[in-house]
Amino acid sequence: MFAEFKAHIKLNFPTLFKDRILLACSSGIDSMVMTHLCQKLNLNITLAHCNFCLRGNESNLDEAFVVDYASKQDILVFSKQFDTQSFVDNSKYSIQMAARELRYNWFQSLSEQQQFNCVLTAHHADDNLETFLINLSRGSGLDGLVGIPEKNGIFLRPLLPFSRDQILQYAQKHQIEWREDSSNVSLKYQRNQLRHKLVTVLKEIYPNILESLTKTQSHLEASKELLESHIHDIKEQVIVKTNLGEIHFDINALKALKSMPLYLFPLFNKYGFSDWKALSKLLDGQSGKKLLSKTHTLIKNRQVLILLSNDLPTATSQNIESHNDIAFIENLGCHLKIDKVSVLDLPDTNTIYVDFDKLQFPLELRPWENGDYFYPKGMEGKKKISKFFKDEKMSLSEKDKTLLLCSDAQVVWVVGKRQDARFIASETDALMCKISLQYATD
Repeated sequence: MFAEFKAHIKLNFPTLFKDRILLACSSGIDSMVMTHLCQKLNLNITLAHCNFCLRGNESNLDEAFVVDYASKQDILVFSKQFDTQSFVDNSKYSIQMAARELRYNWFQSLSEQQQFNCVLTAHHADDNLETFLINLSRGSGLDGLVGIPEKNGIFLRPLLPFSRDQILQYAQKHQIEWREDSSNVSLKYQRNQLRHKLVTVLKEIYPNILESLTKTQSHLEASKELLESHIHDIKEQVIVKTNLGEIHFDINALKALKSMPLYLFPLFNKYGFSDWKALSKLLDGQSGKKLLSKTHTLIKNRQVLILLSNDLPTATSQNIESHNDIAFIENLGCHLKIDKVSVLDLPDTNTIYVDFDKLQFPLELRPWENGDYFYPKGMEGKKKISKFFKDEKMSLSEKDKTLLLCSDAQVVWVVGKRQDARFIASETDALMCKISLQYATD
């Protein structure tokens, strides 16, 4: 196995011979064998051990085992204890998903702080088979069926080509010590049920199943790359606008696609939408209908589907105490600036000119509300803000982001949309000011 491992590293991970490596070491057979292999290759490794404090003294003995091994081998080691149960109680994660989230976040942080080039984890071929079966049972798309990636950012998995049997034989041959996690035999975990019940039978029926899976996943990966290239071309046809935190899809262009339902999953799955039937229904739904995922919202707005990130900041109120204040509008990603001027220039979408004497500070920058009205520049009389939005055919997302700049409760500017006629500056005004939105690129 060592000769195969060495050849595999030279071919697929050649930089490891000069990298500073963080090696995730649990004390189990997989990570202890990987540690031994890396030592034989004289790689520059540092061990990282996670104690999830879920198995009482057993967890502490695992930690002590790794720390003691590192000390005897003169290897630097980092160890961290996590209050995993509290993390589970305060989140929607299962125990296994919580542990995964905690360890990967810590590995990432540790790598940045200590300037490691990469993190090695000891996933192997049997892990890959179990993951494939789990994702298959969940109705996964290609992303879930292509298997555990050998490379994912700084995370590398050099043991993936090797089976659990190979690892066990290597450990026995070299008399490598390890600790067995008692939870590995518990059938309350889905992965353990697969490992001890289904995978055992599959290997008896299909002795070469690991090799066959590798070939299958290679074909799936090629299909995935071909599909991604095609979807990239399709996006250019159906996406009509990309703005701050949102993407607009042309519904008519989507419907014009041959076998349209087949495209909905690859177009929207990465945003958390996997039910293509619900997506098809949304295309024909009433304007204003929504679909929600954990990370995004899809809104039907006339003949457009608007994709919004749920992490976008919402519009908030703030006061501008004087003309010297520069307000940052977080949900628009820009600043609002007020400058006294002596000459009027042509206004545009992001700039208005105001009679300074008519302003009463502090000004208020706030979200619009039902019942708000103003006197639109270029029109006679007043108009409700909601009616102005309707006439301008603004989308729901645009309405949600719109702010009003007010002076003594009167609207000075529907920000970025239309100025109020009552505050327009003229050349005869003694004091004039320019109010503008300034983006990072301005």
